[in-house]
Amino acid sequence: MTDASTPPSAEDPDTVHDLRTPALVVDRAIYQRNKATMDAVRPGLELRPHVKAFKSTGMAADLAADGHTGFCAATPKEIEGLVAAGLTDDLLLANQTLDAARLGRLSDQAQITVAIDSDETLAAAVAGGVRNVLIDVEVGMPRCGCDVSEAGPLADKARAAGLEVRGVMGYEGHLMMVTEREKKEYLVEKSMKQLLAAHEAVGGEIVSGGGTGTYDINTWITELQAGSYLLLDTDYARLGQPFETSLTVVATVISVSPKGWAVVDAGLKAFGVDHGNPTWPDGEVMFCADEHTSLVIDENSPTLSVGDRVSLVPAHVDPTVARHEQFWITEGDTVVDKWDIDLRHW
Repeated sequence: MTDASTPPSAEDPDTVHDLRTPALVVDRAIYQRNKATMDAVRPGLELRPHVKAFKSTGMAADLAADGHTGFCAATPKEIEGLVAAGLTDDLLLANQTLDAARLGRLSDQAQITVAIDSDETLAAAVAGGVRNVLIDVEVGMPRCGCDVSEAGPLADKARAAGLEVRGVMGYEGHLMMVTEREKKEYLVEKSMKQLLAAHEAVGGEIVSGGGTGTYDINTWITELQAGSYLLLDTDYARLGQPFETSLTVVATVISVSPKGWAVVDAGLKAFGVDHGNPTWPDGEVMFCADEHTSLVIDENSPTLSVGDRVSLVPAHVDPTVARHEQFWITEGDTVVDKWDIDLRHW
């Protein structure tokens, strides 16, 4: 990435060893394999990539080049960033918002759809100038979504207010981490039957839902909302799906104790730990502190010295990504590209 006569810098690194740590690194080969695996099951518009998982218009543009030109988002900021990047074909805020005017102002630049589940969120959409909505239906996860019985009447009110009701969405997020496949198939079908009952009352061409954990099971939806599959994390990895962890946090060893541990410069401020601590593939993580993680050094782990680089795998992709400013894309130890994480915050 730099001229041979110019020493590499943290802003323009040639290799992983030149990165300022902690650094968010994506293995390009694994990332590409994950894309191909999903594309084989959910090609083109059958996948609506969820940018909340990776928060990068660079990564979104890469997916659009594969034919996934409709995107799903969790925050108004993510929608605004996609529009600014020219990714305007079909954007869904798969979440309720009372700040709909931010999106209504962009309605002439992009097709934007907002999820609603109440009279209040409908009123916000109307007042904010939003033109398209999906009716969000609660299908078993205690989060957003109206009751199946309320979906049809809410759609009628939306149409009476002049909005286009494009269909329904429902997220079976409570089933993503069910590990027994037969049990998961049964529970997903039960959940989606509720969504289809709502769709019968609502109408529209879209039945949106699902995620990485149900990508090959949920056959009732017209489009899958998934994003974690690209990078993965140790929580999803335990499902045994054909996706691999392409994302690691590279850290530097800053201290080694003769009592049997080493300390690296990536801690709670570099990882999302709501699903657990990061994993060190070469050994055991002792604990994470604000700016540090302590690694166990024993006969089963490699010898570490101050200045060594280690790679840690996060347990939860989304909040880990939100703590960093860019992805460094690598082939082996060589840095080949950088994608800004420009969709963070709200």
